[in-house]
Amino acid sequence: MRKSLTVVLVTGLLVSACGWSGSRLNPTNWFGDSTEIGEPVVDDVAAVNPLLPQQTNRTRLFRRPEAEDLSVPIQTITELRVEPAASGAIVYTVGLAARQGAYAAALIPDPRDGDQESGTLTLTFRVTYPQTQTAVGSDATRTVHAAYNLSVDAVNEVRTIRVVGAENAREARRR
Repeated sequence: MRKSLTVVLVTGLLVSACGWSGSRLNPTNWFGDSTEIGEPVVDDVAAVNPLLPQQTNRTRLFRRPEAEDLSVPIQTITELRVEPAASGAIVYTVGLAARQGAYAAALIPDPRDGDQESGTLTLTFRVTYPQTQTAVGSDATRTVHAAYNLSVDAVNEVRTIRVVGAENAREARRR
């Protein structure tokens, strides 16, 4: 067994050292090297992301419709902190939901706050409640936490951060 294994290994090394790399039988040589064709295939390279599928107007048979947004603003904002981070700043917010079971908490930028000339960033604290009725419960069981990451550029443009709930809003201003 040892002799036959040794013979197979030595034969394999000798055959691989022969002209196998230039052979047409070698699958790595089937297409050859790539060459530049001289003109770009896509005119606007920034508009096309090869990792995202292209949007088409065709309707698909098994495509699901867009999910409806069932989130609502949280009842009360109880705490707002802005802490520095290596990437810019993190906005931590604590809110009190109207009833138990709130999930999918998120701080959503206000689309009407598009111009940053005022220097105010408005975030809406939104949560989603279960479809079934749940108990109101104590404050501890209705407390919800959410965070939002701001880049260094956004931190430089913003002077005031406002988080809005259903009943109140809290602000944090730059010193």
